[in-house]
Amino acid sequence: MSPSRADEGRRGPPQLTAAELICRFVVLIRFSELKMASHFPLGKAAIAPIFPPGMKQALIALEDGRIFYGEPFGAVGTTVGEICFNTTMTGYQEVLTDPSYRGQIVTMTYPLIGNYGVNELDDESIHPHVRGFVVGELSSVTSNWRASGSLDDYLKRWNICAIQGVDTRALTKHLRTRGAMNACITTETNDPNEVVQLAKNAPAMIGSDYVKEVTTKKVFEWDPTDELSREWTLVKGGDTDVGSNGQAYKKLSPVRHRIVAYDYGIKFNILRRLRQHGFKVTVVPATTTAESVLGLKPDGVFLSPGPGDPGALEYLYQELKQLIGKCPIFGICLGHQLLGFAYGGNRTKLKFGHRGGNQPVKDLITGRISITAQNHGFAVDPESLPADVEVTHINLNDGTVEGMRHRSHPVFSVQYHPEAAPGPHDATYFFDQFAKLIEKSKR
Repeated sequence: MSPSRADEGRRGPPQLTAAELICRFVVLIRFSELKMASHFPLGKAAIAPIFPPGMKQALIALEDGRIFYGEPFGAVGTTVGEICFNTTMTGYQEVLTDPSYRGQIVTMTYPLIGNYGVNELDDESIHPHVRGFVVGELSSVTSNWRASGSLDDYLKRWNICAIQGVDTRALTKHLRTRGAMNACITTETNDPNEVVQLAKNAPAMIGSDYVKEVTTKKVFEWDPTDELSREWTLVKGGDTDVGSNGQAYKKLSPVRHRIVAYDYGIKFNILRRLRQHGFKVTVVPATTTAESVLGLKPDGVFLSPGPGDPGALEYLYQELKQLIGKCPIFGICLGHQLLGFAYGGNRTKLKFGHRGGNQPVKDLITGRISITAQNHGFAVDPESLPADVEVTHINLNDGTVEGMRHRSHPVFSVQYHPEAAPGPHDATYFFDQFAKLIEKSKR
């Protein structure tokens, strides 16, 4: 017998499944977002802070007036810099310690950061370089067998201000629409107007020279004992060595070439990759003259990545002019941009930069597509290059120059990061290409 209408009334409204409840909740949120967008134009949306009593508060202000509230972690205080975003899902410790981020506040687009902690082996330099750090959610738990501490404690130790609980999706969309700009993170004031003014007063990235802050102060030989460059592996036995810590490492290739590396802000994993591909590396300060480099009689010269505006580094690219045609040269990122200036070219400032591990690049010679790791806010202007320089790679997202080579001399460069720390390994072959270029030049 079918239930009566009276029975139905006693049972109450129909019960919804979990899936139906979620769907209705999402529709309600989306409706609220659209309603909010109709009231607040881009850049003026009011994002109200909601904090339980007693919870500490931080805010981040962009120079165009956009304000985001959150909860502080890391160091307390105030910091300013150009704000950018990185789209990698892992590798936050490598990002923090990448010298190319000098002078910048980095936003991680992946929502959960800090879950695997930090350790002594994943640093890309001797200390962090970011001015500030922005995340959606800081993991309250550190869970990894390699971890030696939490991200929060790590940032406290290095006096870096950070903020969590920020709508990083909204922040990233704002930067993509409005372009790169300065920002300020603070725990010291709740006055948005004051913080916006601090962001406006921050030094501009255009015209900045951060290389002088990150370069080595003296010449040194990388990994003379061949212990730091070994590649870790799960597999023991065969072509592996077991270290004093009980971990297995792949055996290094024998040294085939001796090169000089200019340190404009070099990363440890670049040095490791060079040694793994048979290079013995002598690292020199950025200000080393071409004459001094040639006096070391290297088989080739490597130009490292680094921070800041290549247009402000005339004292560096003037020396590179004297090296072109004297020995094989391979440049990455800032090294690539400095070669552009040494050729007689110029640079352009990207709207919001390329930072992450998912940038598609096309090799114009082979047609090959690679997914690459990138970190730069400037690019070589292809229209400014002379006829004897060939563009070899382009970014498939915006068509910017990603690689070039000299038509007459053994010189080539790429805008992205073959060492991939963090990022995909599609472009690792460039280290072998450098070795082949050196071998060819010796014949």
